[in-house]
Formats: sequence, structure tokens, C-alpha cells
Amino acid sequence: MTATMNGAAEGEKPQMVIGIDLGMTCTGVAYANLSIGSETIRWVQKWPGRFQANENKVPTVVVYPTASSNPTPSSWGFLSETVAETTAQDKDYKEWFKTLLSPPHLLKKQRSDPENAPASMEEVEKWYRDYLSKMYEYLAFKLGGELSGVSWETARVEFIFSVPTTWEPVPTVERFKTIIGQAGFGVQTNHVVTIGLTEAEAAAVHVSTEAPGIFRENDILLVCDAGGGTTDLSVLRVTGTANQAINLQQLDVVFGETIGSAAIDYEFEKLVCERLERAHAIKPLPIDPADAAWEMMKSRDFQAVKCEYGAPDDTPIFSIGIPKLSHTYNNEEARIRSGEVAFDREDLQRLFDKQVNKLLQLIDTQLQILYRKYPAEQVAHIVLSGGLGNSAYVQTRLRQHYAVTSIPNAHGISVRIAPDPQLAVCKGLVADRVRKLITNYSVLGWRCCRSSYGTMCKIMYDKKNPDHIGKQLVRDPLNGKMYIMQSIAWFVKKGEPVSVDKPIVHNFIKKVTPGDPRRTFPTSVIECKLDAPYLPDQMSPDTRVLCEISSDLSSADEKKFTEKNKRFWSLGKHYFRVEYQVRVLIGPADIRFELWFDNQKLSRDQSITVDWVPAPTMPPPPPVDISTYNRVELPDNYPTHMSGGLGDAGAPGNPRVDRTGTEIVDTSVKEKIGKVGKFSGKLGRSWPVYK
Repeated sequence: MTATMNGAAEGEKPQMVIGIDLGMTCTGVAYANLSIGSETIRWVQKWPGRFQANENKVPTVVVYPTASSNPTPSSWGFLSETVAETTAQDKDYKEWFKTLLSPPHLLKKQRSDPENAPASMEEVEKWYRDYLSKMYEYLAFKLGGELSGVSWETARVEFIFSVPTTWEPVPTVERFKTIIGQAGFGVQTNHVVTIGLTEAEAAAVHVSTEAPGIFRENDILLVCDAGGGTTDLSVLRVTGTANQAINLQQLDVVFGETIGSAAIDYEFEKLVCERLERAHAIKPLPIDPADAAWEMMKSRDFQAVKCEYGAPDDTPIFSIGIPKLSHTYNNEEARIRSGEVAFDREDLQRLFDKQVNKLLQLIDTQLQILYRKYPAEQVAHIVLSGGLGNSAYVQTRLRQHYAVTSIPNAHGISVRIAPDPQLAVCKGLVADRVRKLITNYSVLGWRCCRSSYGTMCKIMYDKKNPDHIGKQLVRDPLNGKMYIMQSIAWFVKKGEPVSVDKPIVHNFIKKVTPGDPRRTFPTSVIECKLDAPYLPDQMSPDTRVLCEISSDLSSADEKKFTEKNKRFWSLGKHYFRVEYQVRVLIGPADIRFELWFDNQKLSRDQSITVDWVPAPTMPPPPPVDISTYNRVELPDNYPTHMSGGLGDAGAPGNPRVDRTGTEIVDTSVKEKIGKVGKFSGKLGRSWPVYK
């Protein structure tokens, strides 16, 4: 599917752009109200339950009554913190559920904490859907009132969501898209929903637009977005600084880990619960220790202590009050005095260090990978964003670590903090889109793919090619030539730079016999996570069908089809040759497809349908049916476009990519690691084009 739902007519600029960063603990919303002629990026600070104060983010919390089997939420966000909700005995709080949308994380939670884990993915989806529904209702009220000259229902509004790098496009990102639509986003005719930059990419864009003066041409940045539940890394090069308008090029694939401040909260809750259970055994408490520990972790007192930890005015001892407990309660063994539990600074440090040590290991790994890829380059800046990245203790630990690091490309590295670090992602989403609307170019111009993608095809058999020996051959009844089946033409390779602003153009041919009414042609899109030198030329256990796309050419002008073997003296069978293009737009976390025929786009969304395949591995192939599996090659002189107009020199600052006919050969891969077959894309004599 495409990333849009409904949407205004193409070419019309939006009247409002809204960026949404759904976080583990809190959610941020930034926007640009273009309807009033302003490109200024603002953010929502007034939320239900907190109208009397400015709050940059709203808690990612939804509360249900426990009595109903299929409950509707009783509150969400700050409304969950009212006295009525926090003191009720029949309420069920759902929080920290962001990462559970990923099947591996849900399974891990079910195994480690079966009592509190959701029973199924459907339950997680409900929490997401209900929370986002409440969010949409409020944004329609709040931001709809700020539009000028147009109503919320008729305005051209773009919603841009970020996603963690740890989410797989299928099934997690696709599941997230579905939930977004079910929650109301994109329902109005002129509303558009897209999956935008990953969280680290959005944070990088935010830093480059808010503080362009700190970067110089060719500087390399390592952006670390450390939030509540996940930490994402992205390495980028500054490719332009003209007029303080920074351009960025990604140097390596983005990746992340489940590192975040929510883990500190969780560990603190466990620490408190152990303390209170020990106290309860000695001198009974009037509250369940587990309930009290949860409330103490959620308390403003602890959250303030956590946020201030590592600052100059940090205190060696802090205490947190036990809810519903008299100030006369004392228990020296559990360090409870006057109804409050006392903790040492070192107690909190141990909780922080678990996350910080994992964070340092993650960054070190990225630096080492980058050094192997670019041994002559130095990383100039580590830029921190997100709630955990805003911690003074985390910043101090990183500065200490990289002041004495032995990693060759990190000498002289500076640790910088993003402006408004907790809003970096949602503001970066909007900043990138606004820049594209103004200049037609994104801030992040080139992106490295995290996987390789190709299409299943057949290639013409060449008896002189040793790679073709022993392969299954099938004769095409229309032209009589022999073909190797179940081959793969890789249209983008892992780690290869892909233009954000230009699509990858993939050429196809379909041979149709006279009288054949079929005008919808299927294509299998293949994914492989192996590094580029190891990509197979045919389907293997390392490849999988990502999706099946159907190209509907029923609206195409048949006069544009090429008639072949029409004359009675022609030896071959009479058929029509249909040439068309599928343009592939590879986003940060999803893939979109457009169908083009005769240099025209065949409708906005309906011309391409995508059936995503969730199976982790490729099932045994069915028997070959040449009538439906008929894919052919164009002549060698037919232009083939790769990686969004990569050009003969590749992306700026990247290795040269040579073209030989339509063959794609990456000359940057010199080192042989083990025995590797021909480099991907070199399939027979020429680049395949498909039925």
C-alpha cells in the first residue's frame, strides 16, 4: 500500500503540516500552519487535564474501566492523572506499550512478565487505536481552530508520523499504518497520512535547521535519539551549508536498540517494591507494596529527581513519599522515615548506568562500523536528543568516555545537545516537509537502505555464462528462447545511497496475446538482509517475498501497446508488447509504489495494489507456469534507472557506480570475504525488465 490515505489532489500544497512522535512515555506534536502564510514550526503545549500550564508532551497512557469485557477508555494522557482516576480501584492503566507493536518485543514481554503482558497483538493494537483516536479528536479541536479560511474537514492537512528504526516494514510499520487510519487520521477527503523520517533522522533534521551554525561543510554527525523506550542512531554528512540551509546525506544504515528512560522507571519501581515488601513483612503497610511502588515511580518527586540527576545541584540523598501512608510510619531497616523512603544517589546511578553502558556500546559499535567503511574520516559531533539524551548524567558520561576513547575516528569528537531535545523528532518531521515544500528538496537528501530489494524475474539463458550452468531452464512459447526462472533483479542494495527526492524507476514488459483481456499484472518484491556482496541471484533461504504488487493497466490506451509478429510471414507468434514502469519510493521505514505508462502516472493510489506477505521465510515454490511467469529482458541499450537517478558518479561523496550497457557494477567493493558469486544486479548480460 502507499503511505497515504485519501489525500488532496496532487500538486496542491497542504494548509497544515503536523508531525507526531508517539513515544514510550510521552507523545509530542509539532505543526506548521501554512494557511496563515507562516512557515514557523510550533508545537502543542495545551493538553486536556493541563490547560492551566504549558506541557511540551502528553503522556502515552490510556485508562480503561476493569468491569467491561470490551471497554472504552475512561481517560488518556494527562486526564489519567486526575484524583478520580488515580484513586479508583476499578481502573486499568495501559502505558509503556509502544515497543510491544513489534512481534519480537511482545513475545519477549510475554515470556519475561506473563502476568502483566498483553495476551495478544490485538490487545496492543486496541491500546494504540484508542490512544490515537483520543489524540485525533483533540487535534481536530485544537488545531482546527487555528486554520484560516477553511474548516478542519475540508482543509488540506498532512499528518507525518515517525517510527523507531527497530520496527520492520512488515509487519510492524504496516500494522501501525492501519491503526493510524482506524483512529481517524486520513479519514477526511483532503487529509494525508505518511510515515516520515525515523526518529534519529528527524532529530538530525531538527538540529540542522535549528542550529546550522555549529556545522561545517563535510562534517560527519552521529545523531543519537535516546528516548523513553528506544534509542536510534543515524550517521550523516553535511553536504551543504549555503545560506544556513543545511543539507544532509546518510552514510550508513540507521539502527537502534531498546534503550531508554522507561527502563530506569521500571527498575526503580522494582527497587521500591522490594523495599516496601521488606518493610511490610516487619510492620504492615496500609497499601499494597506493588501499587505503592507504581505510584511512587509515577510521582512528580521521582520524575523530577530522575531528570535532575547529574546536575550540579544534585543531592547525595533523596526521598519519595509513600502514598496513603501516615507520616508517623518509620522503618529503619527499609530506610523509611516519616512515611518516606530514602535513597542514595548511588541507587539511582546504578539504574542509569545499566542504560548508559548499553548506550555507549551501541555508539561504539556504530563508530567502528563507520571506521571500517570510511577509515580516513573523523566524526565531528555526537548530537543527543530525546528524554534520556537530555539527562545531564548521560551527557557527562558520554563526554568522559569519548575524551579517552581508542576508536580511531572519534578523536576530538564533541558531544552536543539538540535544541528542545524532547521535541526534536516531531519538529524535525515538520521541518523536513516544509523545506521540501519550499525548495522541492528534503534536508536529508540521500538515505542508505537497511535491506536489499528486488523483483522476482527470469533471465535469458547464456550458455557461455558459467553461473547459468545447472540452473532450471524453461522455454518461452512466444519467442522460443530459454530462461532461468526464480531469479532476482535487485533494484536497490543494502547500504546503497538512495535519493529521497527521486524514485527508483523499474521498467517492465508484459507480452499479451490477442484476445487476452487481462490488464492486471503481478510482480513479487523480494527482500534480503544480507550485505550487498552476498546477495543471491536466485531465491534462497536468505530471501523472502516482501509483498506482491498488482499493476492495473486497464485504463491505459491500448493504441500505445506495441504489436509484434503481426505479418503473416512472421515466424513467431502474434502478440502485444506492453511497456510500463513501476516507480519505487523507499522511505525510512516503508516502501511505496507508483504505476506509470507512457510517461504518465495512472491514478493516485488505485493503480497499484500491494499484498504484504508476513511469512518470515519463502515457502516452497509452486510448479513453474510459463504463462503467468513470463518475464523478459529489454535490449542492452534500453535505459535502466537505479536508486533514484544515482547517475554515473553515484551520490555525492560516495563510491562510483559504473554502468556497462544496463549492467550495474559497484566498483567500490574490492575486498573479497570468502567465496562470493557475481555481484548483485549482474544477472546474465543485462538488467532484467519484467512482465
